[in-house]
Amino acid sequence: MSGGPRRLIVVGAGFSGAVLARELADRGHRVEVYDRRAHVAGNCHTEVDPRSGVNVHIYGPHIFHTDDEAPWAYLSRFAKIGSYVNRVRAVSGGRVYSLPVNLHTINQFFGKSFTPVEARAFVASRADASIGEPANFEEQALKMVGRELYEAFFKGYTVKQWGLPPSELPASILKRLPLRFTYDDTYYPHRRQGVPEDGYTAAVQRILAHPNISLTLNHVFKPYTPGANEHVFWTGPLDEWFSHSQGPLGYRTLDFERIDAEEDFQGNAVINYCDLATPYTRSSEHKYFAPWDKPRASVVFREYARPCGDGDIPYYPIRLANDKALLGQYLALARGARGVSFLGRLGTYRYLDMDVTIREALDASKVALSALARGAPPPPFFLDPG
Repeated sequence: MSGGPRRLIVVGAGFSGAVLARELADRGHRVEVYDRRAHVAGNCHTEVDPRSGVNVHIYGPHIFHTDDEAPWAYLSRFAKIGSYVNRVRAVSGGRVYSLPVNLHTINQFFGKSFTPVEARAFVASRADASIGEPANFEEQALKMVGRELYEAFFKGYTVKQWGLPPSELPASILKRLPLRFTYDDTYYPHRRQGVPEDGYTAAVQRILAHPNISLTLNHVFKPYTPGANEHVFWTGPLDEWFSHSQGPLGYRTLDFERIDAEEDFQGNAVINYCDLATPYTRSSEHKYFAPWDKPRASVVFREYARPCGDGDIPYYPIRLANDKALLGQYLALARGARGVSFLGRLGTYRYLDMDVTIREALDASKVALSALARGAPPPPFFLDPG
């Protein structure tokens, strides 16, 4: 096997596949990209709604946010990133609050006017100090914010999102959510935040616009054992490559209810609905994600989470104990497979933000290019997905 140009196949035209394909193509390799959908950009796909003129995030809102300059710089090569800072509101018990839970939320909820020091002491007095190392989401919440804030803002939403009691979910889910004792209501804490002004799909189309890249859409790529001069980079579901031989990995999916409005519908981009009695988790008014546009009307989507079945789009890996055990079996199969590498959100069965997806694809391309230059096969994984 020589270190010259190879037949390289990338399955999936989301950010993982597109960035990897471009890096390989820039180094002289011929890359074939396949995607089963009729568009590129995966779940980040955006398209202009002809009725309203709104650039709609078809599979739910995506805001690019990061403290890592490399992914920001990379996306900026292919898109003008408009400034957008996400500020979420929450409906709980018939009242509207700001999220994440911050000093304003605490003062609103308890009818107080605490200073940061007072609020910190007050929340600590409500927290369950008897809990040592939290064993699950519920214990983490009770230790972190106490029962009132937990039941108002976390419990119902979590049950709807994951379809499980919080006592059966890992504590790590809540550890990612901030609790602030200032009036900072920005949802993400990162320095860089924005949305491509003409949408994510246009940006990914530019990434893939290279003479060494061929793109085939509406194509379900069937896994096979590649030949000596071929290599497949698979960004689809890990278990799908192995025909679900060990059983399906668990995911949650989303259904969307569309609402067309002539004028402003909810006054904010995203509103979370924390009460269990409300069946949807959140609603998003998409014109707010692009404040530089001047749409003719508005479009809103309500989100309903449920288990992912055959033919559904996988969104959130569940990664409970049984899923992790199953993942271990697939990782063993993947490490023994020939001519294929797995990466991305689905290929490694992990939830990834867009900036991490781009960063990992850039890092993977360096490893793959080094191996190809030596005439060696790229590794099955570019980091440990366990």
